[in-house]
Amino acid sequence: MSSADITTCKFIELRVTEDNMGDPKALFSSHLLTPRRNNAQLLIRPLQIDDYDKGLLDVLSQLTQVGTVTREQFQKRFQEWKNAVDTYFIIVVEDTQTKKVIGCSSLMVERKTVHNAGKVGHIEDVAIDSGYRGKDLGAKLIFQLKHIAVQQGCYKVILSCSEKNKPFYEKSGFQQKEVQMACYFDQVKSKL
Repeated sequence: MSSADITTCKFIELRVTEDNMGDPKALFSSHLLTPRRNNAQLLIRPLQIDDYDKGLLDVLSQLTQVGTVTREQFQKRFQEWKNAVDTYFIIVVEDTQTKKVIGCSSLMVERKTVHNAGKVGHIEDVAIDSGYRGKDLGAKLIFQLKHIAVQQGCYKVILSCSEKNKPFYEKSGFQQKEVQMACYFDQVKSKL
């Protein structure tokens, strides 16, 4: 994907923060996001360690089973993500009036041996609170993650989705390629 591919994506009225450069609460620096400043009440920014208290898990639970995750577990996982420099890029949409996280999505960068030791981005956990759907927020999150992937040197970005979500991802520039397979480990899944 070229930079031109990214610039053709549609924008909606959102702000991207530039205030957390070097913020120890943030997972990564916001300079990796495409700046969009305006007066909208919605803010796209990197995940912060205190987003546990802003409803992040509530949003994720609208996508999949979250389980019981304590604040301590979340903070430990956050530090693991942060310590894996240039690997985990989790972004959220915050409603600045309610101070609640109302959307999120993740990009994980895999370092490969093939393709000249290239990098592949994996998009996961695209979730928007049900009260905010239909406002193109998911597309905006995907746009930002694709932008980060290009900056990180990824030669492609991949994801898995349900059949009903294929049209959404096709509008965001994805195409069906190959087949996804999964092998679940019941003994591990039962502990989740």
